[in-house]
Amino acid sequence: MANWTFLTHHGHVLVALVQTPDLTIDQIAAKVGITSRATAGILNDLVAAGYVVKEKVGRNNTYLVNGQIPMRHPLNEKANVAELLALFQ
Repeated sequence: MANWTFLTHHGHVLVALVQTPDLTIDQIAAKVGITSRATAGILNDLVAAGYVVKEKVGRNNTYLVNGQIPMRHPLNEKANVAELLALFQ
């Protein structure tokens, strides 16, 4: 695997969720290539910032991406998250 990528782990978690919203934390972690603990922390960040809505479905959680929020960096803030994620759907 490359030493660096164009997306952060936060970005990779969003891509995984937009492709398959019902993934478990362990499944997201495996797809992104990070630990489950790191994935849980990223999901907490994304939920707290409003980029992801967490819903309890039975014993599991489903994560829905709110793509209408602008991207966080000043260089990218004219685009919303949905525009970026559309590249990966």
